Amino acid sequence: MTRLHIPTNKPVLPINPMMYRNNHIPTPNVKLKQQNALIFLLLCLLLALSACKGSNDEKFRVYGEVSHPFSFHNQDNEVVTEAIIQDKVYVTDFFFTTCPTICPLMKRQMFRIYEAFPDTPDLLLVSHTVDPETDTVEVLHNYAEGLGIEAKRWQLLTGPQEEIFAIAKNNYMLGALKDENSPGGYIHSGSFVLVDKNKKIRGYYDGTDAKEVDRLISDLKVFIDEK
Repeated sequence: MTRLHIPTNKPVLPINPMMYRNNHIPTPNVKLKQQNALIFLLLCLLLALSACKGSNDEKFRVYGEVSHPFSFHNQDNEVVTEAIIQDKVYVTDFFFTTCPTICPLMKRQMFRIYEAFPDTPDLLLVSHTVDPETDTVEVLHNYAEGLGIEAKRWQLLTGPQEEIFAIAKNNYMLGALKDENSPGGYIHSGSFVLVDKNKKIRGYYDGTDAKEVDRLISDLKVFIDEK
């Protein structure tokens, strides 16, 4: 019986004997070296990612540290000391309830922060009145009710005026003083101050500027998530 030869269009490739040489077949030692190299590369990648992430100390300047103790009363007539800011990220400012200029703007912007973090026990807002003679506990209580805020999340503080002025200067490097020629009788900073869980000042933001407060809200998320 004659076998039929069916031609094929596929070229017949020559066999390369080098393909089958032992030095082209991975040995156990070669495999081990490859595994070690892969582990090394993964470790390098993890270190690189860690370096890119960096710490907040590298990304955010430290302007100072809150170190002076204080004792004031809040809108619920509770005594508030520096213990309240322990292990908290907080934003602080200075205002007075009868302020005819920047304070209403500041409080609207601070309220934005209050609303942005509804369930965040690591965050606290702290506002000091520079006019404690007018801004009694009762006045601050009514003011808080008007804003619709809770003291556990936003403290409105009053106390001896000289101590409030000293805290502004010594803890936060802000100005606050009486000035009969100024609207409302006081001069005070319009800044919001961001303080981290280690009581380090990490930023100053214009409390009257919505874009600045947008930036503050973004920065707060970084520090709140910090362990």
